[in-house]
Amino acid sequence: MLLNNGRELKKKKIVFLIQSLHPGGMERVMAQLLDSFSCKPDIEIHLILYGINRDIFYPVPENIKIHLPPFTFNNDNRFFSILRTLKFLRSKIKEITPYSILSFGEYWNSFVLISLLGTRNRVFVSDRCQPNKSLGKIHDLLRRFLYPFAAGVIAQTSQAKEVFLKLYKNKNIKVIGNPISIQKTPSKIIRENVILSVGRLIDSKNYDRLIRMFSEIDTENWKLIILGGDAIKQNNLQKLRAMVIELGMEHKIELMGTVSDPEPYYQKSKIFAFTSSSEGFPNVIGEALSNGLPVISYNCIAGPSDLIDDAENGFLIDVFDDENYKKQLAEMMKNNSLWDYLHNNTVDSVKKYSKEPIAQEYYNFICA
Repeated sequence: MLLNNGRELKKKKIVFLIQSLHPGGMERVMAQLLDSFSCKPDIEIHLILYGINRDIFYPVPENIKIHLPPFTFNNDNRFFSILRTLKFLRSKIKEITPYSILSFGEYWNSFVLISLLGTRNRVFVSDRCQPNKSLGKIHDLLRRFLYPFAAGVIAQTSQAKEVFLKLYKNKNIKVIGNPISIQKTPSKIIRENVILSVGRLIDSKNYDRLIRMFSEIDTENWKLIILGGDAIKQNNLQKLRAMVIELGMEHKIELMGTVSDPEPYYQKSKIFAFTSSSEGFPNVIGEALSNGLPVISYNCIAGPSDLIDDAENGFLIDVFDDENYKKQLAEMMKNNSLWDYLHNNTVDSVKKYSKEPIAQEYYNFICA
């Protein structure tokens, strides 16, 4: 690219590091950032995928250079594969000579920092899980030792920043939420009496509690629809379907498994129910609000309270206070005036998380 005086603009090289771009919240955020950064004329973007599976599910702009290790990660000889990966990261980043590096993933950030110890690379890291969650003694110690060497730490919520300041002794911590696609919901959309929940069927999402609560309130003319498939080898779909049958709720509760396009479900539903007890930044709450759905959620340690203004666009319920959860959910279902009030406050409440403003915050932080 040439400047007005005919001189060529020297682009800053930025490296994005993530284990893969398979379907997932962290990976979707990375893909959205790549898309936004790819439009900036002053940077050259490199994406390094270095995990066990280097899948690319989300589209990557053509002008982004993708780098993969030239070998397969062999789990049967894990230690040797880890050493090869560390060597690959160090040599590839030395070859690229980036201005700065952005690494995602609480388990993976330490891996990246170890590979670059002793270099002068500016590495910015972002954990994507519940901020005070233990990853085990070794990983916890690695983060405490390595994160002070990072050029900066990105926290997804204000609560996460408070935790990180105590844990990691890194003074350059910036709160940046996740980008949310603000949907243009059709003005004449016909909503059904549907309570929607979206997420992987893992234990911490507590779908068993949601199913039981729904079965214990007056659900006449209402349905509960859950989108999401099995993950991390917990095989909960079969267990939850058996639970629905045991409760005699087959005609009221639908477990849809993995759905590639959840948008039609967001647009036809009336309420979004969230019962996760462990979060970093729950993208699905933002997606629900952007589609006009009031949200009722457990107020787990990080995430929901950054998105939900209690009694304004939804309700925050103490974790596992299921009696109060049922009470508020039932009120949202039967009180049309309350629903209208909450609904009218949903979309505006998440506009600050629109994709471009969030991407610009990342840009300002890592490219300064």
